[in-house]
Amino acid sequence: MNFKEILAKIDPQKIPVHVAIIMDGNGRWAKKKKLKRINGHKKGVEAVRKIVEASREVGVKYLTVYAFSTENWKRSKLEVNYLVKLIIDSLLNEIDSLIENGVNIRFIGSRKNLTSSYSKKVEDTCRKSWHNDKLFLQVAMNYGGRKEILDSVNQILIKMKNGEIETAEITEKMISENLYSTGTPDPDLFIRTSGEQRISNFLLWQSAYSEFWFTDTLWPDFTKEEYLKAILEFQNRNRRFGGR
Repeated sequence: MNFKEILAKIDPQKIPVHVAIIMDGNGRWAKKKKLKRINGHKKGVEAVRKIVEASREVGVKYLTVYAFSTENWKRSKLEVNYLVKLIIDSLLNEIDSLIENGVNIRFIGSRKNLTSSYSKKVEDTCRKSWHNDKLFLQVAMNYGGRKEILDSVNQILIKMKNGEIETAEITEKMISENLYSTGTPDPDLFIRTSGEQRISNFLLWQSAYSEFWFTDTLWPDFTKEEYLKAILEFQNRNRRFGGR
């Protein structure tokens, strides 16, 4: 079935509000094609563009994509430098189109290991889109779920020490309000490509009741049609959130 045929089967009343995606398989895609890994990452950017378009068309309100993890610094210096540059170059190249299509984009993650000029360029570029509200796109850059939780708790402790928070007990609400993704609803649907079935330190706190969907498809080959199939399956699941 093509995109329009699958779209016609989707219940507009049951669209996941927030979809999170681990975009895995760029390197393996390149290896299969006998190309350099960097070619896989470049092709992966095209897949991101397609899924952003599909999210807008189907009515997903929030989309979070895992672009670069805190563990990715362990890769070769050549690949890391290319990835970091590819991410900012892609943002600069796509920002006008994102703005035109009503996308509000922001980066979430730690600024550790990133230069201040890089972080400033990202924020200044993203800020141009912050008046938009058709789709909220979050790019997890230099992101780690455990670090996010630790940073949240430490931020709360600082506020307690400064008298901004008077209670001595840390609550779930306080942790949520101090996460990188504060203000964003928890993901309803969590997708991972490439056949791996783990969450790799991504949105650990937020994905407590997410529905998971795994596919063997490598990220550069992930299509709009397959994305809609994931949403269709999500609509057929019974979400009880611990109840009966």
